[in-house]
Amino acid sequence: MKKKLTVIETLRVILTVVLAFAIGYIFLTLATDNPEEAFRWFLTGSFSSQRRFVEVLNNSVPLMLTGLAISIVFQTKIFNIGAEGQFFFGAFGAMVAALSFPKIPFFHVVFTLITSSIFGAMWAFIPAAIKSKWRASELVSSLMMNYISYYLVIYLVNNYFRDRSVGALVSYKFPETAWLAVLSRYRLNSGFLIAIAICVLTGLMIFNTRYGYEIRVVGANKKFSFYSGIKTTNVIFWVQIFSGALSGLAGGIEISAMYRRFVWQSLPGYGFDGIIVAILARNNPFLVIPAALFIAYMRIGASVMGRMTGVAPEIVVVLQGIMILLITAEALLFSFKRKIIEKESIKDERFS
Repeated sequence: MKKKLTVIETLRVILTVVLAFAIGYIFLTLATDNPEEAFRWFLTGSFSSQRRFVEVLNNSVPLMLTGLAISIVFQTKIFNIGAEGQFFFGAFGAMVAALSFPKIPFFHVVFTLITSSIFGAMWAFIPAAIKSKWRASELVSSLMMNYISYYLVIYLVNNYFRDRSVGALVSYKFPETAWLAVLSRYRLNSGFLIAIAICVLTGLMIFNTRYGYEIRVVGANKKFSFYSGIKTTNVIFWVQIFSGALSGLAGGIEISAMYRRFVWQSLPGYGFDGIIVAILARNNPFLVIPAALFIAYMRIGASVMGRMTGVAPEIVVVLQGIMILLITAEALLFSFKRKIIEKESIKDERFS
């Protein structure tokens, strides 16, 4: 029965994507005189060269990890959207470790990534603590922490780590011992394999361990989990800390593999993109992998379409919005249907 439901959910997501593409094609007919060519480049641009395909894989890495981080907290029905600030602060932590730790091969990059996870978890601590202790809204606190992270990190980088020999607000370049390994031409980095491994391990933890069972039970019914002996407050707290560690690790991998110095002068948006990935994956860690690859595929395809045809690549934002709208609309209808069934069952019990 469980496998049947999973197949049905997968088919629904596929149908949602097909409908979004169909609506996107309609938008293209309004934006260009040759929508067929534009749509062809959009669908095939990501596979038109090895370099573009590697770009898809590299772009999927931060999406996988932030999507996984968001899906974990969504499993417990906690609407924590602080992954953006945790990602940014984790990247800052990676920069600090890369510039201060001794240049020991292998250990330097490992320490850099571990530090990024710790910094991400630290930034998740405040929303997690006030949610667990005072039941304060994690939506408000996590959103505020995103912008505190941004302004704090920019201030610290600008005043203490800025490379003034470069005409931009960037940090000093990392030593080579803090770089993630490159696996192929066009800089396919090992972060891709790390992200897939973490998604698989997290999925196994969620569906095959006691702690994962507690997370799912808390998300399904907090009152039931409390009266069945599960420490719901602890589960909610540590899930948010774990989510922060994943988001921070995403920042560390991205900055160590792709840029090799702190370069962002604004929030990169990967934490908010993780919400799209989590929604598309239905909060399933295993499905986060294809969901992140799909979003990266659409973005590279849109970029190629823009260069080849002149159509604005922002069409991918329209497609993402349509997909989220269709998925959330279906969830809303399912919620209404469940409430109607519950009311009918209560009536039947009264008359029986």
